[in-house]
Amino acid sequence: MASSRPQQTYIPSKTLVTDYPLIDNDPHFRRVVGYARTSDYIHGTVAAAGGPTLLWLMERFAPSQVGRGGFPRAMRLVSVIGAIGGFLYFYERSSLRFYGMSENAREVEMDMKEMVAKVKAGEPLYGESRLSPHLQGVAARQSRYSALFTAVLPWFNFVNHSQHGVDTAKYYRRAEQELEAERIAKADSS
Repeated sequence: MASSRPQQTYIPSKTLVTDYPLIDNDPHFRRVVGYARTSDYIHGTVAAAGGPTLLWLMERFAPSQVGRGGFPRAMRLVSVIGAIGGFLYFYERSSLRFYGMSENAREVEMDMKEMVAKVKAGEPLYGESRLSPHLQGVAARQSRYSALFTAVLPWFNFVNHSQHGVDTAKYYRRAEQELEAERIAKADSS
């Protein structure tokens, strides 16, 4: 007897049309930080130092006359806010490459190497998760493209799941090609 409930199927997530290839539409926090370029660190550091530098310059040229201890407190507050803002700017710049919204040739190659190595080792591509598939889907839907809204609500993906908006078959094809090339090279050398 057939069930009256409809068969549940996975519906791929929407992807944006961009000038560069999509690497991941919900990159894990570890990957975003790990794939960051030196320019991301420089931009984040400059952004973090901007607020304290401007406050120091304003105090130097037009003293606030707040009395003893007032300026150091303001400087600490501005430094903390600057550090948070600098990190968020750094994170967003790196995330945009995963989304294909800025030049990402280096990251595409790094992604391919990382994933092919995982395929060869027999590991899950996006890590193991202790969450149920339903909760993994909830987490994916909540954090997908979240870096585009970082200025309003910082939201990071810390959950391992398999919903990343890319066809993972490319990693398996490349791994097969590499394993075949290694086998042929080994056969030729012996």
